[in-house]
Amino acid sequence: MARNSNQPVNPIASAALDKMKFEVAGELGLQDYAQIDKGQLTSRQNGYVGGNMTKKMVRMAQDIMAQNPQAVDQAAFNQAGLETPQTR
Repeated sequence: MARNSNQPVNPIASAALDKMKFEVAGELGLQDYAQIDKGQLTSRQNGYVGGNMTKKMVRMAQDIMAQNPQAVDQAAFNQAGLETPQTR
């Protein structure tokens, strides 16, 4: 089943993702990122925002998994189309 990659998997998370985007942009010195015409920014500037958001989300997921390894279940991996990692 194809889905538009621009749509969040969980629409409820959209506001939180926007908040994170603006916080990351502010940390990178892009003030008023919500009002800026993104077409006027360089690809590098926009890429930094997305890249840093991804780093933060991966770090958050790793922290959650480290605190509760059972939180990662077969269903989550199936939904993402991944194989379940083998535990030792």
